[in-house]
Amino acid sequence: MKRWRNKLLLLGGAAVLGLAIPALGQEAPESLLPPGFGDPGAPLPAPVETTPAPRPSAPAPAPVSAPPPPGLTEEDPEALDEAELPKPIEIPDASRRSIDIVGPLGPGEWGLGTGAFGNANGRFLSSLMRRLDAPLPSRWSSILLRRALLSRVPAPSNVHPVDWVAERAWLLLRMGEADAARMLVQSVDVDRFTPKMFAIAVQTALATADPAGLCPLIEPGRETSDEPVWALGEAMCAALEGDAARASTLIDQARRRSDARDIDLSLAEKVIGAGTNTRRAVTIEWDAVDALNSWRFGLASATGIEVPDRLMDGAGAHVRAWKARAPMLPVEQRIEAAQWAASLGVFSNASLVEMYSLIADSTDPSEIEASVGGRVRQAYAGDAGARMTAMRGLWDEADSPMERHARRVLTASAAARMAPAQSLEGDAAELIASMLAAGYDERAARWSNVVEAMDEAAADRAWAVLAVASPRPTVAIGAARFDGFRDRDESENGHRAKMLLAALAGLGRIDDQAQARLAGDLGLQFDAENQWTRMLEQAVRSRQPGTVALLAGIGMQTGDWRGVPPEHLYHVVSALRRVGLDYYARMIAAEALARL
Repeated sequence: MKRWRNKLLLLGGAAVLGLAIPALGQEAPESLLPPGFGDPGAPLPAPVETTPAPRPSAPAPAPVSAPPPPGLTEEDPEALDEAELPKPIEIPDASRRSIDIVGPLGPGEWGLGTGAFGNANGRFLSSLMRRLDAPLPSRWSSILLRRALLSRVPAPSNVHPVDWVAERAWLLLRMGEADAARMLVQSVDVDRFTPKMFAIAVQTALATADPAGLCPLIEPGRETSDEPVWALGEAMCAALEGDAARASTLIDQARRRSDARDIDLSLAEKVIGAGTNTRRAVTIEWDAVDALNSWRFGLASATGIEVPDRLMDGAGAHVRAWKARAPMLPVEQRIEAAQWAASLGVFSNASLVEMYSLIADSTDPSEIEASVGGRVRQAYAGDAGARMTAMRGLWDEADSPMERHARRVLTASAAARMAPAQSLEGDAAELIASMLAAGYDERAARWSNVVEAMDEAAADRAWAVLAVASPRPTVAIGAARFDGFRDRDESENGHRAKMLLAALAGLGRIDDQAQARLAGDLGLQFDAENQWTRMLEQAVRSRQPGTVALLAGIGMQTGDWRGVPPEHLYHVVSALRRVGLDYYARMIAAEALARL
């Protein structure tokens, strides 16, 4: 089989946005059974071919004679009239979907517009996507990047249009956005798939726990590679079509020929057993399995088998987001994963509330009050006092920063319904953070009067978030107020104060003289340049909001907000604001201060 290898060269300087990049070396995707998993640096997938790679020729099989069906004999020429035989189904040219401009989100549907990436070089953009270490620490950065990747945009220069779609889908998968990736993959007709798109389509079917999604890929996929996934996929698809005998024969052949691990074959047999009455008793044993991959996740989830926690723990946060939406797993098994999905930006407030509501519906009435689902009901349906008590309980019982952020997403709509009151000043910071976790910026701004009337020390956290989140400044912002905040900041190396100054400067909410003095005091250099800042500035000047969103993600590749440099936040917020994405600039800034 022909092999291709990536040799991406990311050129320095902003001019690369409009220039060609040296040609890529090429390599076929890594094996899909099992594929690399949880390693964004792995070379999967790499090909940038415009036509399928040829397969080695094999001797033609000897013809096998068989008796003609009744009525079809040489003495019956009319029976062989081609006009009377069924014709292959072909898609009329007028009905074929264009590969030149692909994406489900048009300008009036939250898309960023056809000029989202402007004239940026396709190989440069693909390189950025492949290098991005997802998931990102910021929920709002991820939401914006998803919007950019799903936008209906033309294929840029120097990249095959289908490979361009595949790169977008591959990044979405690594962000935990399995359903979004499927939307992109299904936007391209299978007969136009490149080797890279076949690889990503397989990964997408597994991430969405949908082995049936492999079926239309098998025959054309075999023309591009000899991966074991095609043989095993054919067996599973035969079972899903109800052909038990063929499924059994194919899986037995695959077992004899494949070097796949027992667990991988057993999971395929489990799908076959679920699809037909093959009388195959398959028990899945995880004890000898030391790593998870998308094959194991996808087939286990498709058959309602929960992957052990020790394997999930090593697979990455994006896999938990895949699990959160796996329909064959009971909702009780998915609720922890749903919190990860909400924290990453994959699940909305409404999605998370719905999952807890489903659990509450099946909870014994005698236990509902003490359950999380019961507190969610109280937070949304109780009187004002009961709602506030329920929300405090949900926030305080969180065991980790991720879970606390997810609980803020969970209570966001309930928090937005609370009327501002001085009696709730002790809860103001958490209520505001909860509202902004789901983007209720106008509702959060209504608490400005409450926050302004508070003692400055007590108001610091709420004040800092409102100072950057409100559509218009609604709290006093000045050097003296900032100095007080900085003096009381107990974060490591004053990181919270540095991030606040970076956000205020990026949003243009502090005057230049005060900004220069405060930045000098804190040792910050907002005007320092490097390769990333130059590319970001070029994208701003070229009015490319999609490229800005992608480069913003590049500037926040770290485990959590504590690892994001203040200078990076400044450049991200400033760039987003200047390309018309002020809302996301404010939400990202508010998230940084709420989560630190």
